[in-house]
Amino acid sequence: MTSLSPTDLAIRYGFLLLMAGMIVVFSVLKPAFLSPQSAVFILQSVAITGILALGVTATLVVDGFDLSIGAVATSAMMLSAYVMVIWEMGALTAVVLCLLMGAAVGLINGLLIVKMRVPDLLATLGMMFLLVGLQRIPTAGNSISTGMVLADGRTATGTFAPEFLMLGRHRIDFILPDLVPLSVVVLVVIAVLTWVFLELTRHGRVMYAIGSNAQAAALAGINVAGYRVLAYVISGVMASLGGILLAARLGRGDVASGNNLLLDAVAAALIGFAVLGAAKPNAFGTAVGALFVGILLQGLTMLNAPYYTQDFIKGAVLVVALVFTFALSGRSGRARR
Repeated sequence: MTSLSPTDLAIRYGFLLLMAGMIVVFSVLKPAFLSPQSAVFILQSVAITGILALGVTATLVVDGFDLSIGAVATSAMMLSAYVMVIWEMGALTAVVLCLLMGAAVGLINGLLIVKMRVPDLLATLGMMFLLVGLQRIPTAGNSISTGMVLADGRTATGTFAPEFLMLGRHRIDFILPDLVPLSVVVLVVIAVLTWVFLELTRHGRVMYAIGSNAQAAALAGINVAGYRVLAYVISGVMASLGGILLAARLGRGDVASGNNLLLDAVAAALIGFAVLGAAKPNAFGTAVGALFVGILLQGLTMLNAPYYTQDFIKGAVLVVALVFTFALSGRSGRARR
């Protein structure tokens, strides 16, 4: 068995060592960082980001990219609030409509990219701006809450259904009573299903083959266009699911709550490239990347670091993670095109 060189060790384990070191530092400076409550808060804070990041991972696997996920999540949050508060419909209707909306956006993105040959970044960027504007038109740019005054002078009398709010607020007994939020359970289930789909099924292996060499995959008889569209549909559905959980947690449709979702989700997905030296999009790495972002932000918050420094530190960590992946290994992130 050949031994690994120091560079290979840095590529494979450097990021995990960095995360372990960060946990140790935060724990020494703030012993409460290791408490079960702190761990659960970290998981809850990354649940929505992680789900969105897994959707981004699906598009990265086929050598694409989805910039519209944050806008889709916010649109789902606004749509669910609109359905229940203004249309006075039930929780199931709100959830179904939101998931259908996410799938429709993903389908349109995929068709723009595959059929119209619009570059993925431009197509999803355009969709992002379209959704940001569209979600504010029905309420004239206002957030949605029970009792709000509508544009026509009426008062919204609908409320969020209790079973809907449960998705974002219910906690499950685990070691301690009411410890684990249901949204964390949703994240774990989605992460496992995504990993199984990408790593253990034929369809997942086909998507990786498309991302590695789409032309060779097409010559092998693979429906490249269909799988690429599927990746964007998956991304749209996951983003809408994240928006549903965010609406359920807040209990209102807040137009500003999804502003940071895109950057945090993209960071988690890209950090995932560095986990165990994978150098490729993967569900396990993305989940670890989301956890890493949560640990970092929780530690900085407990140390009373100014909020305006957090994005800078996240960016610095992302650069370090990508150095482990690409600079040390001599690979290029978009070289597969």
